[in-house]
Amino acid sequence: MESHNPPISNPADGEAPRRPASGPLRLARFGMIFLSASVVSGVLLAGLTLPLVGGAGLTAQRTAESFDDIPVDFKTPPLTQATLIFDAKGGQIAKVFARDRTILTAEQMSPLMRHAQVDIEDARFYEHGAVDLKGIARALGKNAESGTNSQGASTLTQQYVKNVNVEIAGDDKDAVAEAQRKTLGRKIQELKIAIKLDKEMPKDQILTNYLNITYYGSGAYGVEAASQRYFGKSNKDLTVAEAATLAGIVQNPSQYDPVRYPEATTKRRNVVIDKMLENKHITDAQAKEAKAAPLGLNYHAPRNGCITAQPGMGFFCDYVKHVVKQDPAFGKSTEERAKLWNTGGLKIYTTLDPDKQAAAQSAVSDSVRVTDSVSAAATMIEPGTGKILAMAQTRPYGLDKAKNQTTVNFNVDAAMGGGTGFQPGSTFKPIVAAAALEAGLPTTQEYPSPNRIDYPNMKTCDGTWRNDTRPRTTVPNESPNEKGPYQLKEAMARSINTYFVQMEQEIGLCAVKQMANKFGITTMASGKPLKEVPAMGLGVEEMSPLTMANVYATFAAGGNHCTPLAIDKITTMDGRDVPVPAGHCEKVISDETSQAVNTILNGVTVDGTGSALKLDGNRQIAGKTGTSDHKKAAWFSGYTPQLATSVWLGGPDGGVEMRDITINGHHYDEVFGADGPGPIWRDAMNRALKDAPKQTLPMADIPDPAPKQDPNATGTGTTAPPTTPPARKP
Repeated sequence: MESHNPPISNPADGEAPRRPASGPLRLARFGMIFLSASVVSGVLLAGLTLPLVGGAGLTAQRTAESFDDIPVDFKTPPLTQATLIFDAKGGQIAKVFARDRTILTAEQMSPLMRHAQVDIEDARFYEHGAVDLKGIARALGKNAESGTNSQGASTLTQQYVKNVNVEIAGDDKDAVAEAQRKTLGRKIQELKIAIKLDKEMPKDQILTNYLNITYYGSGAYGVEAASQRYFGKSNKDLTVAEAATLAGIVQNPSQYDPVRYPEATTKRRNVVIDKMLENKHITDAQAKEAKAAPLGLNYHAPRNGCITAQPGMGFFCDYVKHVVKQDPAFGKSTEERAKLWNTGGLKIYTTLDPDKQAAAQSAVSDSVRVTDSVSAAATMIEPGTGKILAMAQTRPYGLDKAKNQTTVNFNVDAAMGGGTGFQPGSTFKPIVAAAALEAGLPTTQEYPSPNRIDYPNMKTCDGTWRNDTRPRTTVPNESPNEKGPYQLKEAMARSINTYFVQMEQEIGLCAVKQMANKFGITTMASGKPLKEVPAMGLGVEEMSPLTMANVYATFAAGGNHCTPLAIDKITTMDGRDVPVPAGHCEKVISDETSQAVNTILNGVTVDGTGSALKLDGNRQIAGKTGTSDHKKAAWFSGYTPQLATSVWLGGPDGGVEMRDITINGHHYDEVFGADGPGPIWRDAMNRALKDAPKQTLPMADIPDPAPKQDPNATGTGTTAPPTTPPARKP
């Protein structure tokens, strides 16, 4: 019998009987059935030499050559199947698919399943060619007797051809409808292709291909997906009753849906069992036992996409999808990359460390509730490789806004599934420091650093000068008593805004922008180009935690910047390797500069704004706090030699001012980098490094500044910025 999907109608309760037409309608229908069957059988019985008429679109005047003119260009496309995504230890993160299918070889298929499908669909499959003349005659007689078109005469080979056409149509509804049209023309075309295929392909291979391609309902394509869907087991483990159930579904996957219509499905199953007995593929005892058995479903509802990922891993899964669809390593064009993802059949082995992911997820979830007005996100990167080891956030991955779910990945840029990012605040200042040191300024560089200054003119890459033209043209320090002079180490420890504005003025905006570019920052998280604005060094341009984590990983790796990596290896289901993006690392700052920055950022955690964030075991750490304008975002980014982590805290849409706010039941007058995201960073790092050996950072010897002079004493107590910039390093 011919398989098709979807059916025209569903039974209302158990099974929907079909009443044969009567009177003139029955005679008319019989005439049409007789005509169609006679044309097909006539063509065949005459050796394919009779002219074709009607639905084939050929006139009676055309000769037998018309059949030979039908094109038979037939290529089996790669079948869509599920893709599996794994973490760095081999644990499955998610299963994603356009069509849920696992392709099997003949040896991997259950003999019971193969027998059952042949017995009910095409019992003489191994005896006839591509077309079964006896089957046509039988169907003609049955249909004439009942006055219906209930008996089909298509062979498995013809059905396979039709299913290939449906597969090629993909998600194009019009193309699918065209592939399933029951016109004489389409039947004749499928017939000729089937004849050619029958000559070129062994019967066993045709059956194997059919069992891999055909639809079994509930989103399951092929026998393996169907076995897992309805019985939760491999097809190799199916019983006689279970194999018969699956084989019976194919004729009408909706009408014989075992979940919705168990009575109809049971009756259909028993018909299959009788056919298996009739063809001597099971014994009388097996048939009786199988027909007496309940359906015994162990139904697993179809779950697809990153929403099926392990808890907390949905956002990383989504990031992997964006990598495959955007990286030229997976195809030269957008269409090629989309085809690779949608066709599936891949095993993607990622860099995600499940232990570190659990550490990061626990840290953000323990500190910020899903129902809080703010959210938190954390990204972990391995210095020296760029491998993304963890990507966590408090809002769960999903589509239910009532449950505070989201599909926006706060850890990444908009192009990779994220939002438009968040102002990193003072966590951007180390980039200014690195640019200054590379330009030749000493670690003891001192500026007056008054409590408040106007933004001065700064030189840009095109040689022009600009200042802050906004209504607010001054920049203050956080506290009234923060006024210089300061040297670099103390200015970083205390996060003195005016110091870094003066440093930025001396080296120029172009130097800061070029250093940001070296650290992988060429655009803001939104994708807009990085702008040369005087407030750049204070972190006013929106970034993502992944971007900032990679900046700090560069410091931890001795100035070696590596592009972030999420995918370690990809293979096809049969074990062939798929090329993946190669890791790329480049030395972007000198050892001298990286060691100086390590020392300066270590000072932040020793006696600066991050001094409360010590790690267990007195591990040596370096990092920087950051808070944006109006307290709409707070950050802590830091590292050890083995691990760099950046944590963001703020409103998901960037609109929450974190003043007079309650987070996780704790009230804050104001949220700063040290008391909001800082403890999350500390908890995540402690858990992630629990069993890791202690390592030290390469440090520079930076002398402490001389005590500040009393302004009332002789002299000003300040050091003005040099009028002539120091010599730049090449």
